[in-house]
Amino acid sequence: MKLFSAAALLFITVACDSQTPQPAPEPTSGTLPEWEVDPTWPPTLPNDWILGDIRGLFVDENDHLWVVHMPSSLTRQEIGAAQDPPIADCCFPAPPVLELDPEGNVLQAWGGPGEGYHWFDQEHGIYIDHNGFVWLGTSNGFHVMKFTKDGNHVLTIGEPGVNKGSDDPTHLGGPANFFVEPSTNELFIADGYRNRRVVVFDAATGEYRRHWGAYGKPPDDTYRYEYPVRPDDPPQQYSTVHGIVGSKDGLVYVSDRRGNRIQVFRQNGAYLMERFVLPETRGSGTGFSLGLSRDPEQSLLYLIDGTNERVWMLRRSDLEILGRFGRPGRQAGEFIRAHMVVLDSRGYLYTGEAGNGRRMQRFKLKAAK
Repeated sequence: MKLFSAAALLFITVACDSQTPQPAPEPTSGTLPEWEVDPTWPPTLPNDWILGDIRGLFVDENDHLWVVHMPSSLTRQEIGAAQDPPIADCCFPAPPVLELDPEGNVLQAWGGPGEGYHWFDQEHGIYIDHNGFVWLGTSNGFHVMKFTKDGNHVLTIGEPGVNKGSDDPTHLGGPANFFVEPSTNELFIADGYRNRRVVVFDAATGEYRRHWGAYGKPPDDTYRYEYPVRPDDPPQQYSTVHGIVGSKDGLVYVSDRRGNRIQVFRQNGAYLMERFVLPETRGSGTGFSLGLSRDPEQSLLYLIDGTNERVWMLRRSDLEILGRFGRPGRQAGEFIRAHMVVLDSRGYLYTGEAGNGRRMQRFKLKAAK
């Protein structure tokens, strides 16, 4: 259900350096990017809208930033104008899905219940594929949906309200994030808030292809996870499969959030390597979501860590940790429940915060070390 159009409501905010493309980072171990927050971004949303938990970010081929947030996370006080009767003169929950131009202005917004599909209770994850379709998932539900860019429903994978475990080929269990491989048109899902696997479907038909768990082994939902995580005796199953990205050279990078690790696979599920990141971290873990640098080799892998509240930079070829930035806090450049990270082609890095953070931030390339 489309709720907003650029023609009706487009607004413009001008930032002093926003029209100048940033230099492309050269992310290697010798020239590690240094990031600084851009305090001029984002502009204020129109219509007295406000965002809840930022549950997904994606940058498309036009450097438009797509956002999915969770309106149900907003409190009565935050959306006082939406109460019946109103308890304040502001604000209203923004529609769940927003498309922003490179300066952060809203181009369109849509989402919510509609005819022919079951909308999510807790939105989570967004991806725009090579054919221009929008994929959305859910952290507490059991299905993924495919839409056109203007919000028309195309396909549902999984059955709303039904979970049958990690070895079931057609049902999902908390699909957190996803990507579509252009060469095969296969949808790879981090099926991990309840299930413990990566699962692959045909993106056109929704037909099941294959799935795997940690180390490429069959997933086991009876496995008992113990903390703290020990790299010398690593868990043989996933805890929370949360982040997933595919590189241009055909590799699949998976972050196990509460398992405090990243694992790498070929697209057929063959395991290649892993890296633990602060394995002693408890609670929600370190392995939230992943992003790839935009240089031709995609030399850096970015991992956002919502417990230690920072962004890690790893060399993609061997997962060596090269650097980090961020810290807990509510000031610009700090994080509360850091959750999502993506990069555009102009040299900007975007983050999204869930929980009590509920904001997006933009970082720009400062210099090279």
